[in-house]
Amino acid sequence: MKLKTAFIFDIRKYSIHDGPGIRTTVFFKGCPLICAWCHNPEGQSPVFEVMYREGRCIRCGACVEECTQDAVRMNDNLVVTNPKECIVCGTCTEFCFSDAREIIGKEVTVEEVMTEIEKDIPFYEESNGGVTFSGGEPLLQKDFLVEIARACKEREIHTALDTCGFAKWEALEEVSKYIDLFLYDVKIIDDKKHKHFTGVSNKLILSNLKKLLNLEKKVTIRIPLIPFFNDDEKSIREMIDFMLKLPNSNGIDILPYHRIAAEKYKSLNINNDLRNVKEHLKDKIISVEKIFYEHGLNVKVGG
Repeated sequence: MKLKTAFIFDIRKYSIHDGPGIRTTVFFKGCPLICAWCHNPEGQSPVFEVMYREGRCIRCGACVEECTQDAVRMNDNLVVTNPKECIVCGTCTEFCFSDAREIIGKEVTVEEVMTEIEKDIPFYEESNGGVTFSGGEPLLQKDFLVEIARACKEREIHTALDTCGFAKWEALEEVSKYIDLFLYDVKIIDDKKHKHFTGVSNKLILSNLKKLLNLEKKVTIRIPLIPFFNDDEKSIREMIDFMLKLPNSNGIDILPYHRIAAEKYKSLNINNDLRNVKEHLKDKIISVEKIFYEHGLNVKVGG
C-alpha cells in the first residue's frame, strides 16, 4: 500500500503565534488564493521552486557553471536566473557553497512529520500547546491532512488548522473531526473586491465559516488589516455587521499588515504589488480594534 504523502515547505518549531501555547507548525505548499499581502509567498505555488537570497551570494559563479539548462547567468556581477529556462532540478543549489540558493518544497509522509511533531510533546504539555497546520492551504491536501490530524489526536496532541476556508464543505467537515481549533481567515465582505485582490470569490469561504460555527466548532476568526484593501470605514462596517450575525466564535484576531516577507518575494522572483505600501501606524490599528470592541466583539490585535 502506498503511503500518503504531502507537499510542504517547512516544519517550524517553537511557534507562539499559530494558536495557544508552544506549537509546531507544519506549512503545506500550494494555495488557491493569490493574496498580494501573503507573508508566505513560498507557500502559494504547489510545485518546487528555487529561492535565491542575493544577500548570501558570494558571486563565485558555481551555479552558472553547473546549470545544465544555461538558465543561470552572471550579468554585471549579478546572478540572474531565467525562470522560463529553469527546470528546478536543484543542481545549482548543490553547488552553492554560501547557501544562497535553496529548493523550496519537500514531499513527506505522515510518519516523517509525526516523528518531528512528537519530539516536542513535553513542550506542548507544559504550555498547553500543540500542532498547527498552515500554509499555503492545508485543505488542498485534504487526505493527508485528515491522516496527520488523526494521528495527532491519537497521541492526544492539540490540533489547530490555519485556513482560508476556500474548500468544499465536505472536505472541511471531514477534517473538522480531528481539529480542536480553527484559525479562519476572513479578509473582506465585499465579494467583488475579494475576488480582485485574492483571485477567488468569498461566498464559499463565508458559507463554510457559518457551517463550522453552527457545528459549534472552536473558531478564531482572523482578519488581516491591509492598507487600501479593507482598512476603510465601509469595509470595517461591513465586517462588523457580518460578525455580529454569526454564532459565537472563539474571538477575532486583527492581523496588521507587515513587510517582513518583502525579501521572500524578491528571492522567489515574484512581483510584489504591495512592495511600496507602508505598514499602518499604531494609532490606526488601535482605532480599528476599538471600533470592533465598541460593538461588543471579542477582539485583539495579533495572533
